[in-house]
Formats: sequence, C-alpha cells, structure tokens
Amino acid sequence: MITQTPASQLSITWPKLPEDFPLPDDPVENTDQPLLAAALRQPLTAVPELLQDALIVSNFALCAAIQGRTICKAPDWMYVRPVQSWHSTQPRRSYTPHTEGVVPQIVMEFLSATYGEEYSVEFTEGVGKWFFYEKVIRVPHYVIFRPETGRLEVYELDSESYRLQTPDETGRYLILGLDLFLGVWEGTHEGRTGYWLRWWNAQGELLLWSEERAEQERQRAERLAQKLRELGENIEF
Repeated sequence: MITQTPASQLSITWPKLPEDFPLPDDPVENTDQPLLAAALRQPLTAVPELLQDALIVSNFALCAAIQGRTICKAPDWMYVRPVQSWHSTQPRRSYTPHTEGVVPQIVMEFLSATYGEEYSVEFTEGVGKWFFYEKVIRVPHYVIFRPETGRLEVYELDSESYRLQTPDETGRYLILGLDLFLGVWEGTHEGRTGYWLRWWNAQGELLLWSEERAEQERQRAERLAQKLRELGENIEF
C-alpha cells in the first residue's frame, strides 16, 4: 500500500529560482487573455501608490519548493506588493514569496472553453493550481473568471481553505491589499467586445482606462468652452 504525505505535513521552502531553471514556454490559450490582463493593470497606473514596489504580471512564474522539488505556476494575472527591488540587468523571470517579497495579494485565472488545473487539488504527481495557491503559497484572494459568460468567482483564504465570497449589493468584491473592488463590466475595449474585469474605488467610482480618461478630459474642456461662450468669451479648444 502506498502512503502519501498529508498536505499539511509537506515541507515547503522558498528558494530563488536558479538562473538555469527551465521554465515551460506554454503559449497563451487565446487572444483575449493578454487583453484582459492588460485591462486590469492599465487603470492602476493612475494610482501611484499601487505601483510603488509592486509586481503586476501575467503568465509569470510564481515559485516555491515542495519536498525539495521546485514548482512554478503562471497565473493569468498577479499582483504583489511590496517586492524587493530588481537590480539585475536581466529581466525578472520568476517570483518566490518570502524570499523576494510578500505573498501575492491576488492571483487570477481566465478560463477558456475547457479548463485544466485551475480547480485541481492534486499534489502527489502533478501539482494543481488550486492546491498551489491555497496550500502552498496561501494567496489571500484567488479569482476565476470566465470571459465568455462573465461568470466571476472570488475565493478568499479562510484559515486553511478557500471560501467562495458573496458579492456586495453592486455585484463587486472588496480585494484587501489593493483596497479596491473587483467586478464585471460589459462593453468594448481594444477592439474586443464582451465581459471584462474592472476596478472600482471605495467611493464606487470606476477606475478609468487611459482612453476613457482622455474622453472625460475632452468633455470637460467642451463644457468649459461652452460656459465661456455663454459669458461672451470666444474660446476654442
């Protein structure tokens, strides 16, 4: 009879990934994934404190060692703050919590028509993403999003296990560590029409994409010009 070590008794360590460690070069599953990831990061650039000492990446190796075996998973989107400064002339290719900074505040997976290990708790042969995020890294927030249908699942680490969260009255979820609300928005952006994940602040204001901010400024300028014209000033913008 083969016995296996219970998950709670596994030896988990935090070595930095060796420079010669081969990372899988898996292709992105579809053209939507890079757009969804970029759309989550872009509005955060208007909030400088969320970018300072932060690592905001997609399809990027998140690493730990289980029983001495290095395991890396690549979330579709990840936010970590603070992380240690990167001083190498080579681009950063991985992140190991506790050694290079804190545990990620949130990881996300965008599901295609068929999903793989996003719900997997396997840890004997292969290591499933659910097990890795929940039991190994212990990420406080794990998000699973289905872009085709707009279904959003937000899991929060409660003691030892993930618990599915209930949205607030607006259908959004508070993400501690960013102090922002995450929710689903439907519309067109970057040539893609469909469901998107977006951020709202504590006042319920949507964090705008750059083109939305530009349009907002244009409308403000037009309103100002109209007021000046009404006052007898001939102002052109």
